Amino acid sequence: MKEIWHNVFRDERGLYTKSLDPGTKVYNEHLTRYKGFELRSWNPRRSKLAAGIMKGLKTFPFAAKSKVLYLGAAQGTTPSHVSDIVDKGFEVCVDISQKTMESLIPLSERRENMLPVLADASHPEQYAEYCDGIDIVYQDVAQPNQAAILLKNAELMDKGYLILAIKARSVDVTKNPSEVIKGEIAILKKEVDVVETLRLEPFEKDHALVVCRK
Repeated sequence: MKEIWHNVFRDERGLYTKSLDPGTKVYNEHLTRYKGFELRSWNPRRSKLAAGIMKGLKTFPFAAKSKVLYLGAAQGTTPSHVSDIVDKGFEVCVDISQKTMESLIPLSERRENMLPVLADASHPEQYAEYCDGIDIVYQDVAQPNQAAILLKNAELMDKGYLILAIKARSVDVTKNPSEVIKGEIAILKKEVDVVETLRLEPFEKDHALVVCRK
């Protein structure tokens, strides 16, 4: 077992994060003890960020005191692992679905560094009041204008990192996924520095993870 980033561990079986809420599972992940604390397994087939790490992600800006805006939080699978990592920081978890809030709100009640917000990621003014000091924006939304949404949310931060999980089939199902991904990256390059791009196969088909810096 090796700690590869703050509160992120890896062994021959896979990835783990140090649990901020020991004894509790979020999505039936495996719990294990290591050096007196609890680790939660982090499934790369359930998390694009974990998939990126497994594919060799080199740029990992998440730190203990990071303040994260997470767009497309859904039921909280990946946000819970981000919560583990930024254990002394904060995470604003935005999702448009009332249904997913039924899972996200109870999860956030157990984790003091998570704030669930029911809002549309296309309208950052709806949650801007919670975003002072944001230094990472992570986006995983299934909408056509994914790069444009990320750039709009980038206006909430002075500087920092932007991470986009591109879902090519959500952008344009009629085009070749590689061309769609190139197109979204081209939009990003007009306004921010693209520092790393990874395709996520075999964990996620027709997906890419793009890390940018503002």
